[in-house]
Amino acid sequence: MQHQRTLTPAEQDGMIDSAVLGLLLSRNDQRLWSKDEIERAVGEPGEVTDSLNRLYGGGLIHRLNRFVWASRAAVISEEIGI
Repeated sequence: MQHQRTLTPAEQDGMIDSAVLGLLLSRNDQRLWSKDEIERAVGEPGEVTDSLNRLYGGGLIHRLNRFVWASRAAVISEEIGI
């Protein structure tokens, strides 16, 4: 039997942030996303709200009311593989 280690809260946050940012950076679907759409795609509303706050604080997304999109810095870093 394999033992899976429990993720730390920081690792869990990182996984959610990565999933949210991945949606926003999808080359085939780069557009405005509503918070509701992200919640349906990723998971729990509280987790998505916290993730959007972290990504916004880091300058990786822009927000307008209930809509979000990737910042230019996030798009460029994705393109060059940072």
